[in-house]
Amino acid sequence: MAKFKSSAIDCGVVEAVQTQAFDVVVIGGGPAGMAAALAAHKAGARVAIVEREQHLGGILRQCIHPGFGLSHFKQELTGPEYAQRFIDQVHATDIALFLNSMVIGIDSGEPAEDTAVHTVTLMSPTGMLQLTGRAVVLAMGCRERTRSEIKIPGSRPAGMFTAGLAQRYINIENLKPGSRAVILGSGDIGLIMARRCTLEGISVEGVYELMPYANGLRRNVKNCLDDFGIPLHLSTTVTRVIGHDRVEAVEVSQVDERLASIAGTERIVPCDTLLLSVGLIPENELSVAAGVELDPRTRGAVVDQSLQTGVPGIFACGNVLHVHDLADNVTTESERAGAAAAAYALGGGAETNAVADTSCELTVSPAGIAGYALPGRITAVALTKLNFRVRRPVDTARVRILANGEEVFAGKVRAFKPSVMESFPLPAKVIQRALDLGASEIVLSVDPVEEA
Repeated sequence: MAKFKSSAIDCGVVEAVQTQAFDVVVIGGGPAGMAAALAAHKAGARVAIVEREQHLGGILRQCIHPGFGLSHFKQELTGPEYAQRFIDQVHATDIALFLNSMVIGIDSGEPAEDTAVHTVTLMSPTGMLQLTGRAVVLAMGCRERTRSEIKIPGSRPAGMFTAGLAQRYINIENLKPGSRAVILGSGDIGLIMARRCTLEGISVEGVYELMPYANGLRRNVKNCLDDFGIPLHLSTTVTRVIGHDRVEAVEVSQVDERLASIAGTERIVPCDTLLLSVGLIPENELSVAAGVELDPRTRGAVVDQSLQTGVPGIFACGNVLHVHDLADNVTTESERAGAAAAAYALGGGAETNAVADTSCELTVSPAGIAGYALPGRITAVALTKLNFRVRRPVDTARVRILANGEEVFAGKVRAFKPSVMESFPLPAKVIQRALDLGASEIVLSVDPVEEA
């Protein structure tokens, strides 16, 4: 019989967990994490990146299509090319990398020198390790919504995948998920996979979208569907999955204005694969465990204009904060978070371009057809970048800022689409005007305007 060596715990001896100290610890090695780490390093901080995969790059490693870098690098790149530029920059620095490592907890200790010290506990093949940092940047990205979350009736055969999983199978694992596919949802990943499947010889029967409009970028609808003759069926959804061992067909039905299935519109679409592109959800289990408050609208953290959460010293950026449509926007936002985290760690303050004012504490709320507004808090009288999305497309609408029911700013009339994340510069004088009115909240309202 084989003999096993007793562990330290069996012997009653508990070994101390190894600890390493940094100024800023970034959780996530995708485009958000790398951009935040590089910005913090540039500001003079000692930085560590923790990534659960064996490689940096995150989701971009499987996004082999072009369309990246148009605003950040002023040229069109594929996802791996875009990621590699940042990977090369990270490797050219002394940023510590902890790859193939899973963070299992974030604990905040007692304040030291006006700055809380956070302990990030991670597991890797070599064992448990703890990293301490005066600031932590959350950059864990997002996950795809699954079948169980949208409650599609029917059997549970093989052949159902989220669009991102199918993308990984094809682009990285060199596996073919099926031969005849139906795609539910017109998000950007679903549109891109419609084209990718077609190029790989997989017949795409159609893309079915619950809403009366496409949820992906217009350029993706044109380049991925129109150019390949793939039909897009709006106000239509999958109402049943048919098959025992493998998907054999799906039932699709049209829906009314309340998104309820219309009786008598059902039809059967033969297929062996169903790809789901029905939304993304920020990966915030770690955030919740660390005591970070989440916004029920974005399902990301509630942050101020420096992207600091309600827990001092913890920042959030990228898709873990709110879902972006462009990686370039993720990079820009994450650079702000990294610079603010470094400023907090090195100087005890989170503001990089403004000094937090204890008399300035405004919450930001969406109204009208605005689905959310970010940041959720304003703590300084300074130019603030607001991000938001609308809940439905509109050709003529206006952004208005309200304080105590009074309009303090109005933008130009223009078109808005849910597929595009909007940015809006909120001038310092508008924030000051809201404070002068005695407001504790400002409202970002997007209101449709009737054409004359």
